[in-house]
Amino acid sequence: MARTTHPGACPLDCPDTCVWQLTVSDGRAVALRGDRDHPFTRGALCGKVNRYLDAVNGPDRLTTPYVRTGPKGAGRVAYRPASWAEAVDRVAAGLRGSIERDGPESVLPYYFAGTMGHVQGWTMGQRLFAHLGASRLDTTICTGAARAALRSIYGGSVGFEPESIVAAKLIVLWGANPLATNLHLWPFVQQARERGAYLVTIDPLRTDTAARSDEHLAPLPGTDAALALGLMRHVRDAGAADEEWLAAHTVGWPELSARLDDWPVERAADECGLPVEVLRRLGDRIATTRPTAVRVGLGLQRHHGAGQAIRAICALPLVTGDFRYPGGGALVSTGGHHPIDEGPVVRPPGMPAPPARSVNMSRLATVLTGEADPPVTSLVVFNANPAATAPDQNRLLAGLRRTDLFTVVLEQRWTDTCDYADVVLPATMQPEHLDLHSSYGHHYTTLNLPVTRAPGEALPNTEIFRRIAAALGIDHPRFSDSDEDLARQLLAGTPVTFEELRERTYARTTGVPVGAAPFAAGGFRTPDGRARLHDPALARLGVDPLPGHTPPVEAADPELARRFPLVLLAPAGRFLMNSTFASLPWHTRRTGPPRVHLHPDDAAARGLADGDAVRVHNDRGAFLAAVAVDEATRPGLAFTYKAYWARLSPGRSTVNAVTAVRDTDLGEAPTFHDCRVEVAPVPAELLTPQAPADTAAVPEPAAPADAAAVPAG
Repeated sequence: MARTTHPGACPLDCPDTCVWQLTVSDGRAVALRGDRDHPFTRGALCGKVNRYLDAVNGPDRLTTPYVRTGPKGAGRVAYRPASWAEAVDRVAAGLRGSIERDGPESVLPYYFAGTMGHVQGWTMGQRLFAHLGASRLDTTICTGAARAALRSIYGGSVGFEPESIVAAKLIVLWGANPLATNLHLWPFVQQARERGAYLVTIDPLRTDTAARSDEHLAPLPGTDAALALGLMRHVRDAGAADEEWLAAHTVGWPELSARLDDWPVERAADECGLPVEVLRRLGDRIATTRPTAVRVGLGLQRHHGAGQAIRAICALPLVTGDFRYPGGGALVSTGGHHPIDEGPVVRPPGMPAPPARSVNMSRLATVLTGEADPPVTSLVVFNANPAATAPDQNRLLAGLRRTDLFTVVLEQRWTDTCDYADVVLPATMQPEHLDLHSSYGHHYTTLNLPVTRAPGEALPNTEIFRRIAAALGIDHPRFSDSDEDLARQLLAGTPVTFEELRERTYARTTGVPVGAAPFAAGGFRTPDGRARLHDPALARLGVDPLPGHTPPVEAADPELARRFPLVLLAPAGRFLMNSTFASLPWHTRRTGPPRVHLHPDDAAARGLADGDAVRVHNDRGAFLAAVAVDEATRPGLAFTYKAYWARLSPGRSTVNAVTAVRDTDLGEAPTFHDCRVEVAPVPAELLTPQAPADTAAVPEPAAPADAAAVPAG
């Protein structure tokens, strides 16, 4: 049987956006490896995506629509298969009923990064809901605080060119763990180290990346801004502030310099829980080393003061003038460099799109339990699994159980959220549909074409929304646009055409040359091209216009600490991608069952040993886990990996049972890491998860025949 190989793009929520080569036989994907010619990903796939075909070819793929026949939350036994005609008619009737009773804003689409593709993720569904006048989703749950902070200081989500990091002499990975979440940056970092660069990781946890760094600083969670302010003060006092560059390319340096008078390194060290000599030593390195590259991760924005923290960190290389040099500056996301604009595609000229309220996705638990007026009575979920990933899980599930809430879920396999749907619609996966991908970690855009058959009756998101629009009686011609039409619309105004991408798969589309220093002469995305160390627009919002330290809410609360003495973090692991792979045997075996990591002092104080079963709890809820005793944390700090599914976990609950619905200081993002808990022993037998009665065991596929991975070291 003939085997053919086709290029494509990894669709998952990762800054690397790998290009891969997929081998197909008789319409079925049989092997997968990285594209060795890609300039950034260079032929490697991560530990998660090496087994992507387990998901594509898994026996648990959804292949037909389902409609609910029993109570919400009962599992798949409460559903029966349905035809597409019946399912889509039910969806149209549910949406129409909400609109007629409560107005179009009672309909809420809920989506995020289950695919990062522009076509399947951010076009036709949003076009439909904009046309209906449904509530608009404020997509805050991952990068809301960072986007707001970067918009304030740089004018957008821009920074140093990531491939230029090989030229850096000092690399600071701040709240970043690239070995787990940005793997293809690591070879560039290693190349810089081979050329003499010194690597520092700043992270409350001793991650894989921290363990492989030259130096690791472990500040108290939520104190990153204090650390950045103390380092800037040290740099200024050492005479290393680049006054000429600051005067030419920033506004607000005199005001920030006056603020730094209040932040001697002694105060910063005390706030961060670090020895003052550690701060002085790092301050000396930053003051004397050009270029310095600061790669900022997304985990540090999960606390109340996240926006100000990112502003402060991103101010540091402005003070030193590191943006002058290739390999210098700060980088959180390359997203603002990419020229694709989804706005005109979601709301094309001539297509009605009534004004509507905005709903913060991070507040879904409170939105569904009384916060919204008018109430949300129809919820359409795609590219997301909020029952597993949104904060305040118990309150959220209470909202999803509402009898007056009509819920539709587009999915590839049966997730926690499907248990609460009225209609479940089977969606395609990456090899089965067309999509277009830019990256938030590099400067390339990639076209993905369909090359395999979809299982059963699964359809692309775009086609599902076309069918829903038709069932609602919408006959506007823009709802007949094909996926190729959508891709062409997205590429309008970019330096590359659809034909060029079809010919060569990927192209550098940002206009920033490899190895360049894009802001050497200023030219930030602000109206005057200057970076804003002082932003008057924030003052109008009631926010400090200067970078400052906003303490965390729970982590800094001494009263709460008496009842819940442990600060809990929930970072990403190496083998789960948010909740995407959390039902697949290979991925879950490599990740292991839920564990809560405790410092030996904290374990001993509670009489706990490695492997003991515990209940991790606070006033919002609890989850069960085994104790892992190690020194990856400092005393008073615990962590557990995110992304488990409740329906497959002991006690049917996950870490989000204890996280709060609370906004960050900027961007109204969630505060997953601003959480206090206590742990208490429970009988060991409670850790045995009870598989849902309606879910057949999924056999583990054989290892992929052709795969390559970046080595961990």
